Amino acid sequence: MTPARRRILTGAGLALVAATGGAGWRAASNGVFARGTGPAYEPWQRWPPAREPQLRDLVHAATLAASPHNTQPWRFRVRDDAIELAVDASRNLGTIDPLRREQWIGLGCALENLLVAAPSLGWTPSVTLRPGDADSPVAARIALARADATRHALFDAIARRHTHRGVYNLARSPESTLFDGMDALGADLPDVAVRWARTPESRARIGEDIVAATVAIIADREQSADSWRWFRLDWESLQRHRDGVTLDAAGLSPALLALVKMLPAMSPESSDTGWLKATREVHVGTAPAFGILVARNARDAVQRLNGGRLWQRLHLWATSRGIAMQPLNQLPERADREATTGIEPRFGTKLATLVGDDRWQALMPFRLGYAKTSATPSPRRAVEDVLAG
Repeated sequence: MTPARRRILTGAGLALVAATGGAGWRAASNGVFARGTGPAYEPWQRWPPAREPQLRDLVHAATLAASPHNTQPWRFRVRDDAIELAVDASRNLGTIDPLRREQWIGLGCALENLLVAAPSLGWTPSVTLRPGDADSPVAARIALARADATRHALFDAIARRHTHRGVYNLARSPESTLFDGMDALGADLPDVAVRWARTPESRARIGEDIVAATVAIIADREQSADSWRWFRLDWESLQRHRDGVTLDAAGLSPALLALVKMLPAMSPESSDTGWLKATREVHVGTAPAFGILVARNARDAVQRLNGGRLWQRLHLWATSRGIAMQPLNQLPERADREATTGIEPRFGTKLATLVGDDRWQALMPFRLGYAKTSATPSPRRAVEDVLAG
């Protein structure tokens, strides 16, 4: 073998070793082979409790609820016979949620999970919403009395409910009876409701508006940056924060997910590009139906809490019947941004048109359908991390 050929082969071998080593390092640091594992996912695996229930177990159930960008904006204080649910103001979305609409909806989701779990674990709950003054961070006080355990119909769905951001089956729409069932779920919450978009025309209109709102958020540097803060792109960051939006829960196929994780670290710009593509082609493009969660007064904290309760209830009920759901908040995020900056209410007007009834105001659009894959859990903080002293 000539010296020149030996140098070429040696260089190629070193390059292969370097590439293999780099790929191995990236695979390890990005959790390519550790999907859904580690301390950040243990709260899902440890529910329901396998011992005599304690009040903190109700907090555990609450932490498994949905929240905007998986910010988990809650704090709990456990008393001898009560639990207080309060806002954690440090966990807000900034300009993405300038009026804190999504934050209060997330607190309502946590409250609903707690109320579903309580009778199943042997407590009768009594709820007071916003028990303090207008400036109090306390969202709800739940008095709890011991009682015989009575299994709630949605209890088993708590550990199985996950936001599904992947492809839905356009060839199979939820049956009309299922929409009737979902409409009935809010009978005790008269200040909130759902409006459906099920026809091809109504789906096309809301889908077009959601994509346009996504484009507007990406073009708004502050909103884009505030959204980016909650992305957890590597395994170490995910385990440390135990919150936020992850690649694992993005709805990608296993092969594509592994490929994305092996690529160089994603930038905010590439993330925005991918989000817009997913919104257009997957979230909107494969949605057999949309809904809009509405309230009589979308700025009222109690009605936002009840909107979150209804969303969580809908999602648990849908999960128990094999239906996938995903919030699509871009339209109200832009409408709230317009309201707080004084710019033309382009998306506020679009939302009002979509609702089509001036007695109701939009809280949160979403999509639903039968998914082609299973959803992946999002990370969760431990109970100890959300308890106030």
